[in-house]
Amino acid sequence: MMEPFQIDRKDGIKFTIPEWKGILAGFTTKNGGVSKTEFASLNLGLHVHDEREAVVENRELLAESLSFPLYKWVFADQIHSNHIEKITDAHIGKGTEYYSDSIAKADGLYTSGKGIMLALCYADCVPLYFYAPTKGLIGAAHAGWKGSVSDIGGKMVQKWEEDEGVSPNEVKVVIGPSIGSCCYVVDDYVKNFVDQIVSEISSKPYDEISTGQYTLDLKQLNKLLLLRAGIKEENIFISQLCTSCEKDYFFSHRRDKGKTGRMLSYIGFQEEI
Repeated sequence: MMEPFQIDRKDGIKFTIPEWKGILAGFTTKNGGVSKTEFASLNLGLHVHDEREAVVENRELLAESLSFPLYKWVFADQIHSNHIEKITDAHIGKGTEYYSDSIAKADGLYTSGKGIMLALCYADCVPLYFYAPTKGLIGAAHAGWKGSVSDIGGKMVQKWEEDEGVSPNEVKVVIGPSIGSCCYVVDDYVKNFVDQIVSEISSKPYDEISTGQYTLDLKQLNKLLLLRAGIKEENIFISQLCTSCEKDYFFSHRRDKGKTGRMLSYIGFQEEI
């Protein structure tokens, strides 16, 4: 399957999903901003001890490149939960300049609103993008290993079905760039949580490489859970990009030993001119 993300080499600061017409959706790289030291240069996270002014300027640069003003964006505070919030016009601007103003205790956002850009921060965790064309719904979720084993992707599908009347078989999902199994080794503690959530699924998203050590494929784990939630396999698109391997493009929490910046996933309906 074709890589769903394509780098914009003109400005060098974003990957985009070209298949979803009428939607602005993508994933930033670490390049093209003003941050210094370990945050160089397009750090977009307000919570990693970078200078707040630099982060806000970086966010303004991204917003300008997308022709989608920053005051229309919405950020969550991301606590590795599976909590999902529906975003309306009342939330516009939340978390854009101050982390404390972000949507509280949420790792998933969705909306039907035009003129709203949903945004979440990453440095190895899995970005999930959701789209229900017939209902005009878009969403985003942040799935680290904790969010993955608490099935945040499946929770989005369930919430849309119960609250919005969306059939799972019409939902399209993109699983974005994250750390790959090539670079992600976990122990029995994490593996046991994975076993609990995929206990009835024969295919396991990990391989044992030594006693108590496993390479874990978080993208595959999320795919398995999305399939279980009712998403059609042909409606799931997976990026092959590894944030740890692609050091020229991405921050990586594991590769950079915790001292690093954050990329953004973003998704919003293209505003009519």
